[in-house]
Amino acid sequence: MHLTGSKAFTENVRKLVGSKAAAQFGYFNVNKRGDLPPNHFDALVLDEAHRIRETSKDRFTKASDWSGLPQIDELVSAARVMVAFIDDRQVVRPGETGSSDLIRAAAERADADLLEFELDAQFRCNGSDGFINWVENTLDIRRTANVLWSRSDSYQFQICRSVEELEASIREKQASGATARLAAGFCWPWSDPRPDGSLVRDVTIGDWSMPWNAKPDSGRLARDIPKSNFWASEPGGVYQVGCVYTAQGFEFDYVGVIFGLDLRYDWEAGAWVGDPSHSHDSTVKRSREQFTELVKNTYRVLLTRGIKGCFVYFADEGTRRFFQSRME
Repeated sequence: MHLTGSKAFTENVRKLVGSKAAAQFGYFNVNKRGDLPPNHFDALVLDEAHRIRETSKDRFTKASDWSGLPQIDELVSAARVMVAFIDDRQVVRPGETGSSDLIRAAAERADADLLEFELDAQFRCNGSDGFINWVENTLDIRRTANVLWSRSDSYQFQICRSVEELEASIREKQASGATARLAAGFCWPWSDPRPDGSLVRDVTIGDWSMPWNAKPDSGRLARDIPKSNFWASEPGGVYQVGCVYTAQGFEFDYVGVIFGLDLRYDWEAGAWVGDPSHSHDSTVKRSREQFTELVKNTYRVLLTRGIKGCFVYFADEGTRRFFQSRME
């Protein structure tokens, strides 16, 4: 089976492969009860294994319906071979505990053989590790050799002076036949749909506004508005802004990012500062000690969704100037 922690990603794959093959695609809680015999699956492929949670139990789970084990141990036990694709710098929620160290420890507990590989090539960012390394260095996630971004690089990175310019760039790319989406930090409220199925234009900057993608539990939606799971794949998704929870796991030819006020660069301190007062992500806000780290990872994820290019608008002028100072 192929497993993820993303409902949107899994539902898109199930739709693509059809009903007969859909059973091959599931979620990390596949062994939630712990009742699968050891080595039940010949192989489990864990995609985006950084989204593994501490346990498969949630607030709706009865004690009798849970194995009592960490989620990673449930998975190791159920598989003859387990393959985990993981990026330790994509954890964006406090409850996500997936890491390379977690997998190593689980393999040791299970007395399992462990093989580690580094993937050298990718489709994202025009195959450019340089852009991802530059983003990580600029956000002070980790130090890399890519301190300055070259404007002559084949990967298209552009800072927009207005959110209107950002939207126009993404619409233009979509109209030319490319896949393109707008995404943003979780800096605005996320409303339920109106009674007629239309979406509230929650994401507002000055006179500009656009709705978030539909909520996962939204009922009837107006015509041409995709359900949350299919925002990334249906054409109507270009008319809504996606957050990290609907964008993570997907790639587009071009991504447009609204870099909000929940993270800004403080020139006087020479450091990044997370600001929970500008965040509407209640789960991340509660994790005050991790807040800045998680929001940095969020923008790292959003900025690296584009295969051919990334456009970005900064709500904070100082942050825009800092990014520009890191460009040749």
